[in-house]
Amino acid sequence: MAREVAVIVGVGPGLGWSLAKRFARGGLEVVACARNPGKLAALARAEKLDVRLEACDATNPADVARVFGAAGTPKVVVFNAGAYERGGILEIKPEDFERCWRVGCFAGFLVGQAAARLMVPAGSGTILFTGATASLRGGAGFANLAVPKFGLRALAQSMARELDPKGIHVAHVVIDGQIESEARAGLAAQRGPQSLLSADDIAESYWNLHAQPRSAWTHELDLRPWVEKF
Repeated sequence: MAREVAVIVGVGPGLGWSLAKRFARGGLEVVACARNPGKLAALARAEKLDVRLEACDATNPADVARVFGAAGTPKVVVFNAGAYERGGILEIKPEDFERCWRVGCFAGFLVGQAAARLMVPAGSGTILFTGATASLRGGAGFANLAVPKFGLRALAQSMARELDPKGIHVAHVVIDGQIESEARAGLAAQRGPQSLLSADDIAESYWNLHAQPRSAWTHELDLRPWVEKF
């Protein structure tokens, strides 16, 4: 019997890879999509993880259609892509603003629509979007992040209201804090144990969203370490 499929768009060595590992551990066939999946091949070999690596520019409709055309009907789809260049409103270049919006919001629309077109006839499925603190408020110097994240959150809300009655669970996850990485080891040591978000722990919450019964679906989940103020 064929395994259920999880498509994860926007996979890097951090949260995206943790998501791939968690859904693979849950028994799903994982399609991990990245602009440059070659960088993930060494990780897959080192961890003996059986995932299908796909090159995908999520801002390109033809690329997204190709990936979903080959994936079959997925049981879960995660949109985890994003781009950001910090800059004040007086300095932001129009082309940089547009690129961040295309990666962070337009690509989410393409992926969400492709997932929904396959899931609606099946009457089931989960679509998860990765948000951020900037999904809820725009900070000074963060317009390039806040605008696409606001738009992605609105997309998730509209899709949930339209698709939940059709059996499709749509959820938006607000990542409110910094995720652990080697580059942030000093900050973690300064703040104390579990003071940064663990990518594996975040991935566990995504899995739990996917596993929720329809009688008690969460639409928006916010995750933060204990040190974050909110």
